[in-house]
Amino acid sequence: MTPNAASASSGPSRRSFLASTAVATAAVAGGMPLLAACGGSDGGSRAGATSGKAADKLLPAYTASTVAKPDLPAKNGSAAGYTGKVNLATLETSVPKKLGTGAPLKIMSPLWGTPPKPGCAYYKAVDAAAGTKVTWQNQDGNTYGQKLGAVLASSSIPDMVVVPSWELVGKIANAVTAKFMDLGPYLAADKVKKYPNLAAIPSDAWRMGIFGGALRGIPMPTAPASFIVPYYRKDIFDKKGYSVPKSADEFLSWAKDATSSKAKVWACGDMAWVSGSIFGVRPGWNIDDDGKLRYQVERPEYLEALEWTRKLFDAGVVHPDDKAQTGDAGQRFTAGQILVYVSDASAWYQKTAEQAKANPDFQIDAMDIFGADGGHPTLWASSPANIWSMIRKGASKTTVENALAAADFAAAPYGTKERMLVDYGVEGTHYTVKKGVPVKTDQGNSEVINAWGMLAAPAAYFAHPDFPDVARKQVEWQQRMGAFMKKTSTYGMTIVEPTRYANLASQFEQLQIDYVRGHKKLSDVQAAIATWKSSGGDKLRDWYKQLIDKNGSGN
Repeated sequence: MTPNAASASSGPSRRSFLASTAVATAAVAGGMPLLAACGGSDGGSRAGATSGKAADKLLPAYTASTVAKPDLPAKNGSAAGYTGKVNLATLETSVPKKLGTGAPLKIMSPLWGTPPKPGCAYYKAVDAAAGTKVTWQNQDGNTYGQKLGAVLASSSIPDMVVVPSWELVGKIANAVTAKFMDLGPYLAADKVKKYPNLAAIPSDAWRMGIFGGALRGIPMPTAPASFIVPYYRKDIFDKKGYSVPKSADEFLSWAKDATSSKAKVWACGDMAWVSGSIFGVRPGWNIDDDGKLRYQVERPEYLEALEWTRKLFDAGVVHPDDKAQTGDAGQRFTAGQILVYVSDASAWYQKTAEQAKANPDFQIDAMDIFGADGGHPTLWASSPANIWSMIRKGASKTTVENALAAADFAAAPYGTKERMLVDYGVEGTHYTVKKGVPVKTDQGNSEVINAWGMLAAPAAYFAHPDFPDVARKQVEWQQRMGAFMKKTSTYGMTIVEPTRYANLASQFEQLQIDYVRGHKKLSDVQAAIATWKSSGGDKLRDWYKQLIDKNGSGN
């Protein structure tokens, strides 16, 4: 079965340029988000956050799933891991009774690729098993924000809508509170027991679904330790006798030795997405050790990470196409043009599977993130959820219960019949199993594009029956890195900033890109920080201080 949101949620996130904690996704977009800081209303309950005891009262009661225990249990904030083969005869049942009544349900969701035809065999099979009758309104994931904004501004909203965190900007964030219902009456405390798979979603993930003082979002949980990963070509390292660098200086020294523009080999692609982790950059707002509240760009390690990234560009060890921001860095990595490549956790499996026949000697591995000085790194926990499904206000009780039934089915854990159906469809039609490895048919590849997987998900896990060693390595890497992980002061909060501050830090994204490539000076970055403070940053600090004083710190 495929990994869930722990390693590959289904679309592009507004990932941090110095992404020390952003949840990586299969299709990546650069950019520096404001740590779940979404544009919202200037007043009322729509701006702010709910956490601490106030949030605890709104949450479903957590009951861990006992179905299909993992071979590698979660530890240090990691995902769980399953390393066995698929045996259809021993799959468990997590939804013994159909919770859906078959009432019609319209769902809008982002989808990357060609949408399956309405009424296809896959949709019919899952509907039959879940007791649902879903009409899918799949939208192009690359332009989903535009469609989502238009729909939420209209008077015609589907019964259920998938809302990714990277689309929570401007009026969309405000509309979440205005247009989607409070699910507390159906899910809070022990009410969730009707939906055992939803009850098994970790509480921190549910906490991220609180908007405007109410539980509105059904989450796709992610592992707090699902960091962005610095991959390296282990086969080439072994062949050349390279040692894996363990400090910022070691990396630069190795990169100079490994680069040969004449041979069309460069040490690395753009390392900006992991440099923040190497230098311990605290994302977003955080109360520092001296008790003062600071924003990411105000700390010295922020500039240190930028300066190190620039040194790599200046030394000519970064591939020219990465400098020009063209082409596909992943393809350059598999072609051996770059030896180190930064991506999300899902790339470990994707590249392994992709190259298994094309290049049998290909080996991908992950560097442990090192501290800049060669010591232990200081890493920051990722958001425990970044995608939610929500139910429109005014929906009938029947509609709500069928929507929750669909979400409960979608959240079935690994090792169950429900998870197999959601991920692979019907045996013989959408996939076959060969030596314990499920393989999709052409029909499976065209129909099982997993819109169902966007409604909810179980606790984060990795499972690759065709390459079980990759799942093991992914979990073990997360567990090693998770040992150095801390939580920020805003961990676990979905924060809606007042609209007047929504674009305050937007200048930094392009400035950072330009600086590390040598197009801007360090003084330009320092001037931008000063301007940020004077044009609203200091006032936003006061707003965050009040929010943390009221709600408590996430750490």
